[in-house]
Amino acid sequence: MNQLILVGRLTKDPEIKKREGKNNCYMTVAVKRPFKNSSGIYETDFIGCTVWNVIAEKVCEYCKKGDMVSVKARVQNNNYIDKDENRVYAYEVVADQVSFMQSQKTVIEETGKETYSDEELLNAE
Repeated sequence: MNQLILVGRLTKDPEIKKREGKNNCYMTVAVKRPFKNSSGIYETDFIGCTVWNVIAEKVCEYCKKGDMVSVKARVQNNNYIDKDENRVYAYEVVADQVSFMQSQKTVIEETGKETYSDEELLNAE
């Protein structure tokens, strides 16, 4: 089974693009690790995801930087031959489903604060 579930905040506004004749967007999801490091701090992983077609259009229409999303995805292995004739392997996270969990607007309404650092957005509940 090749399935990945991510829950985190978008690091920037998603933008729609064309690739292979289809709509897509690339988004980075900041996912806080469930444990603290040796300094007592929760580290964050920044995971890039590719979203296609109608889902990409909806993500770009409704999501903004700082929004909390849940992503159901798969890991896809791509390979190609580079200019030096070496085979290069690349892994891509392809989102099959994106759920909008909490918008930045909701966070602002709940806290009364309009601007946040990236760290504050990641730690907003």
